[in-house]
Amino acid sequence: MTIAQAPTTPDADGGSEGQAAGPALWPDVTAVPACSRPRAAVTGRLVRRALARLPLHARYAGADAVGLGGPLLEVRDPAAFHARIGTAGLVGFGESYMAGEWDAPDLVATLTVLAAHAPELIPAPLQRLRGLWAPRRPHEERNTPDGSRSNISRHYDLFALFLDDTLTYSSAVFRGFPAQWDLLAAAQRRKIDRLLDLADVGEGTRLLEIGTGWGELALRAAARGARVTSLTLSHEQRTLARERVRAAGLADRVSVELRDYREARGEYDAVVSVEMIEAVGAEFWPDYFRVLDARLAPGGRAALQAITMPHERMLATRDTFTWIHKYVFPGGFLPSTRAVEETARDHTRLRLARRDAFGAHYAETLRLWRERFTERSDDVAALGFDDVFRRLWTFYLAYSEAGFRSGYLDVQQYLFTKEAGPR
Repeated sequence: MTIAQAPTTPDADGGSEGQAAGPALWPDVTAVPACSRPRAAVTGRLVRRALARLPLHARYAGADAVGLGGPLLEVRDPAAFHARIGTAGLVGFGESYMAGEWDAPDLVATLTVLAAHAPELIPAPLQRLRGLWAPRRPHEERNTPDGSRSNISRHYDLFALFLDDTLTYSSAVFRGFPAQWDLLAAAQRRKIDRLLDLADVGEGTRLLEIGTGWGELALRAAARGARVTSLTLSHEQRTLARERVRAAGLADRVSVELRDYREARGEYDAVVSVEMIEAVGAEFWPDYFRVLDARLAPGGRAALQAITMPHERMLATRDTFTWIHKYVFPGGFLPSTRAVEETARDHTRLRLARRDAFGAHYAETLRLWRERFTERSDDVAALGFDDVFRRLWTFYLAYSEAGFRSGYLDVQQYLFTKEAGPR
């Protein structure tokens, strides 16, 4: 997973650029968008009608509740809530939460209901007209080489507050549920070891890692005796990963390079990439897989971890600009398992050898991160992040957790092998 923009961040001297929410920091949150009275009225009817069919309890200020019973969604400012949805769709829904216009005592449970019924929330005629009303992605967020560098540089410097000691920002693999915080680091290492085992990484393996993160996978691969080339677009990740590698005495086995995956060179016995394909962009998936193919030696193995969504929803939302794109993950797009497998089949000599799904583990990973973030809210505030930012982050973690709990999202570990000979 990748983090993006932060409207208020600590400055180079350790202070902060801003503490309170305001138009300069959150222009689309502090001001309710203008929405014509007819449009707001139609939106209100559609939203209430959709909520009335769901297994939740939607309580409007000054009005009767709707829904079939279940977790509570409390709409504190119906006029603003409907105006935002009427003008910006699901982007407006997220911004309304950031503005405090609606809330939920059990945010994950409420969002899980919405995620489970996502295809039903918008009437079929409006679904077919999505291109007319849904915001479209800005051209500058395309993941060209320059665009990718811009997107990855827009991330929050909060990882140390809610990640475990491995600084791993992807799904862990637990031995059992419910997961516990003090076992998260071991679960992250278990995930990494499964990928390295899939890729058959051991003594003397020439390994290419696409997407360094903060260096844990490179460290574990080098400890097995592999020679690792790891690629990142983040100056901060390269710096910390190199420091960790030196501290472990493995600098002779690991090279961390500031390089786009398309700039990779050389031949490798194995390639490993963890939750990187989500940041590639659908139009560049063929390029990504062609790089895997080109860099693997004949008989090589590629082990990937990827978040996936249903194929039909992927097609329906392919060009839509979402709240996640705007505030967290610019340029990102989740593939379906079908899209991953067809792209590899149609553009490379790679052949799918294995696929394992473990979405429930991601839900637990996200729960632990969310609870840790909440517990350390005073530390977040001390870094200069305001209440709107904290609601943004809480919503993002809960929104993602709900996606996995509902089954709308899943996470896969793939093994691809490269056949010898011409394609």
